[in-house]
Amino acid sequence: MKKVLLALLAVIVIVVAGAFVFVSIKWKKPFEAPYPELKASTDPALIARGAHLAYGPAHCIDCHATPGTGQSFKRGAIVPLTGGLEFVIDPGTFRTPNLTPDKETGIGDLTDAQITRAMRYSVKHDGSYMVPFMPFQNLSDEDVVAILSFLRSQEPVKHKVQPSEFTFLGKALLAFGALKPEGPVGTPTKSVVPDTTAEYGSYLAHSVANCFGCHTNRDLKAGKFTGEPFAGGFKFDDAMTRGYVFKTPNLTPDKETGIMTAWDKTTFINRMHNGRVYETSPMPWEAFARMDDTELKALYAYLHSLTPVRNDVGKIVLPPE
Repeated sequence: MKKVLLALLAVIVIVVAGAFVFVSIKWKKPFEAPYPELKASTDPALIARGAHLAYGPAHCIDCHATPGTGQSFKRGAIVPLTGGLEFVIDPGTFRTPNLTPDKETGIGDLTDAQITRAMRYSVKHDGSYMVPFMPFQNLSDEDVVAILSFLRSQEPVKHKVQPSEFTFLGKALLAFGALKPEGPVGTPTKSVVPDTTAEYGSYLAHSVANCFGCHTNRDLKAGKFTGEPFAGGFKFDDAMTRGYVFKTPNLTPDKETGIMTAWDKTTFINRMHNGRVYETSPMPWEAFARMDDTELKALYAYLHSLTPVRNDVGKIVLPPE
């Protein structure tokens, strides 16, 4: 019996050691993805559109502003996208890069193709995996160019950000193929005309503002969505929000558990413009407050067009656990 147990232990040690070696070798494997044939423009209208997206509905500012500059943004300042915000989740510690055109610490030495591939396919310029915090895979070509053009137009700011780091769990998920870059669904459209329709609201909610990403429950370990679209329940614990625990509300028009049926259009628009109530709320209120009424009317129309989903998420704001 003792020999059997020793043999079993030896097998377990060999398997664990083999898995460790496999993960150590394979997790850094580069990924292939096409380079979009999109170029930055000096057209003032496109640059202005890109700035509006970056500081408004696409809320690039919410993740790529250097920590400590948030108060200036709340007061209306246009703070540079110098990066450095840190997200600590099970697969690793992820830090947002400097998006100003500084050649040493920013995007100044990256090509247009490398930047747009990262936006579209979640693959970095060196071929490594980029955690898909950005929902821009299906952004229209014109809006990708608008954001790229705005990024190129900024003043370069030297601000070094330490690289992101994967935990062993994150490395294992990469090595075994559980984490893969996300590309567009279908072929992204060339351009989208802003209007107040539900169709444009759908574009904003899925491809620009990422309402879908936070208001749909998901497993952060694997990054997979586990709930019904827009039915809420995704939990931000106090480690991410420095105090309170937040759960995203149900945005479907369910009469009993959704919040949209209690808001008419004017109430919704005013709520979005009025900004945050809780200081550490994970929603990018300052950026969304800069959305114009056309965008907000479109979002309202789209959210009301959704199929009602009964999902009582309970209290939205809870004391730290």
